[in-house]
Amino acid sequence: MPDSPALEITGLVKRYGDRAVVDGLDLVARAGQVTAVLGPNGAGKTTTVECCEGLRTPDEGSVRVLGLDPATSARDLRPRVGVMLQDGGLPTGVRALDMLAHVARMYASPRDLGELTERLGLGSFGRTTVRRLSGGQRQRLALAAAVVGRPEIVFLDEPSAGMDPQSRRAVWDLVRELRDEGVAVLLTTHLMDEAEDLADHVVVVDHGRVVAQGSVGALLAAADDRTLQLQASPGLDTAALARALGDGLTVDEHVAGTYAVTGTVTPRTLAALTGWLAEHDELATRITVGRRTLEDVFLDLTGRDLR
Repeated sequence: MPDSPALEITGLVKRYGDRAVVDGLDLVARAGQVTAVLGPNGAGKTTTVECCEGLRTPDEGSVRVLGLDPATSARDLRPRVGVMLQDGGLPTGVRALDMLAHVARMYASPRDLGELTERLGLGSFGRTTVRRLSGGQRQRLALAAAVVGRPEIVFLDEPSAGMDPQSRRAVWDLVRELRDEGVAVLLTTHLMDEAEDLADHVVVVDHGRVVAQGSVGALLAAADDRTLQLQASPGLDTAALARALGDGLTVDEHVAGTYAVTGTVTPRTLAALTGWLAEHDELATRITVGRRTLEDVFLDLTGRDLR
C-alpha cells in the first residue's frame, strides 16, 4: 500500500543466551525519509539492523521490510534492499572497482558507475585490492555497493565512520539525494552532527528499547533550550552554587573544573552566577551560554557513564 511504512518493527526481541540485547523494540521508517538510530555501544542498534537485513532471526516480535519478512522473503527483497554493514562485508581479494562492477551486474537498472565512482572518490583506489584499502576507503566502497542497485530502502550502519571531513560530506550529499528520490534510509551513527544534519526522524535506543523518538526539533524542544557551562577552579561547592542560582537549577562537575548548569537558564541565572563567583573570590576562565544540542539530549537520555 502507498502509505505503508518501508520498515515496521513491532515488539522485537533478540537474545544471546539469557541476555536480551533487543528487548521489545518498536520502530517505523518511511519512504523518502532518513531515520537515524542512536544509542550507546551495546544498546542493540546493530542487532536490530541485522534482524531487518535477515542476517539474524528474531526470538519474538515481527519485522517487515517493504511489507515482507526478511527471514523468509530474502530472495524477493534482495533486489529492493541496499545494505552497508558495519565491517563493510566486502570480499578482500578483488580490486575495488571490479567488485563494484560485479555487484552492479546483479541489478536490472544499476546506477551509472562512472558517476558513482566520481561522487565517492573511488577512482583514486579503484585498482587497489579491498584488503589494502584504508578504513575510510572501504566505507566509501561499501556505500557504493549498497546503493548501486537503486534500492527502495537502504540500511547504513555507521556510514561515515573513519572518514575524513571531505569524504563524510560526499556521503551526506548522497544520503540526501537518496531521500529526495523517495528511498527510505535507516542509518545508525555515533555522530550527533550527522544525525542532526541528515535525519527526518531520530530514534534513541538504550538497553534494547526505544527511549525517545521524534524529529531533531521535537527532541530539542522537549528539553530545556539553553545551556550554561562554566570553567573555573576544580572542587567548587556545586550544591551552594545551585542554591544561589535559584529553584529548578542543578550544577554538576562532570570533568574537574568544568561545570554544567541544568535547568531553565535566564539572564538572571548568569547574573547570579557571576555574583556568587565574586563573593567567593573565584575567577572563571570561561562562561558559555548556548543552545542545547542533540548530543546533550542523548546524554540526558542514556547517561554519561562509559559502557
